[in-house]
Amino acid sequence: MNTITTVAVLGAGQMGAGIAHIVALGGYTVRLYDVAAGRATLALGEVATSLARHVGRGLVEQQEADAALARIQIADSLADAVRGADLVIEATLEDEGVKKAVFAEITPFLTPQALLASNTSSISITRLASATDRPDRFIGLHFMKPAPVMKLVEIIRGIATSAETHSAAVVFAESLGKTTTDAEDFPAFIVNRILVPMMNEAIFALYEGVGNVASIDKALRLGANHPMGPLELADFMGLDVVLAIMNVLYDGLADSKYRPCPLLVKYVEAGWLGRKSGRGFYDYSGETPAPTR
Repeated sequence: MNTITTVAVLGAGQMGAGIAHIVALGGYTVRLYDVAAGRATLALGEVATSLARHVGRGLVEQQEADAALARIQIADSLADAVRGADLVIEATLEDEGVKKAVFAEITPFLTPQALLASNTSSISITRLASATDRPDRFIGLHFMKPAPVMKLVEIIRGIATSAETHSAAVVFAESLGKTTTDAEDFPAFIVNRILVPMMNEAIFALYEGVGNVASIDKALRLGANHPMGPLELADFMGLDVVLAIMNVLYDGLADSKYRPCPLLVKYVEAGWLGRKSGRGFYDYSGETPAPTR
């Protein structure tokens, strides 16, 4: 396998920015691209702020942070981002059509040795790999949110992923200071197969009046020792992402227990997506998040 020195990160939202942060801090050159004009530049500012916080907490030295930030380059196009890259990490919307279109578009600009990875949190790696010319060099690298903080990376092999690609992915993730776990290519893999239905069930409990937002989150924080309540966590993840994962589970496993709660659907339709939109199960417009139900 080729040595990884340059990594393209496609998508500069919260996950893409977080991945760029840790990959650059790991010593790799990063090319960051987003289809939305100016989004990658904003993400670079977010990385700078995040690195500054880490310096303030004594987690990294100022010199390390400065060097990491200097390793991140903003690419003007998909072609510029991936041309000559050793590894491409896709971190776009959790939408199979969008992801496949991105992989199909970049294929002509890749070197023969380039490895491809998706940060998908639920979509089939085998199906995504089918949109490329190298399913044997395609793998799932699912970083947890927030990527600079969370230690785990789920590694998912598609049906055609080679043993060499898997080994290279493990070595790469561990070089970033992460711990890896292998998941089979089933809908939502391990973490979200278990975690997101719990959030959906909490939303059903709210929908049915079993408890209000504050009581449900307090019950799980104190009764199950969870660091965040399930509704607070859903807001943090993004309710659109929670709904997308539930739909993948419902469609992929054909089991009614994965039916998305109608209240979750209604919130997403209203544009109440959680922290990133300023309102979800909590209202984030004030100094302290306030429950909305």
